[in-house]
Amino acid sequence: MEEKKSYQSWTISDEFWDAVKDQIPVKKRDPKKKYKNAPGQGRRPIPPRKVLEGIFYVLRTGCQWKAIPREYGCASSIHRYYQEWVAAGFFKTIWVLGLTKYDELQGIGWEW
Repeated sequence: MEEKKSYQSWTISDEFWDAVKDQIPVKKRDPKKKYKNAPGQGRRPIPPRKVLEGIFYVLRTGCQWKAIPREYGCASSIHRYYQEWVAAGFFKTIWVLGLTKYDELQGIGWEW
């Protein structure tokens, strides 16, 4: 018997992740800023998939940013990523991708 995966509403499926992962903004170092560490030093960044799941956790549960479970990473880091991704237009981009995909599959009554 085939085992089914159970997903929470904030868990990202592999199919969804494959559709959006290339849209995630790439963070670049500011050449005008003086950094304490050389590139590659310091804390490792949180994997983007975990960040997105943490963001979806907040959006789906309505909890405060500081109440994000540690499995997603530091709450303030997740919030910072959210702010950066909003400013970069990431969520608008994946919304448009979703609408386009839905239109292909079901059709959207645009004239309505």
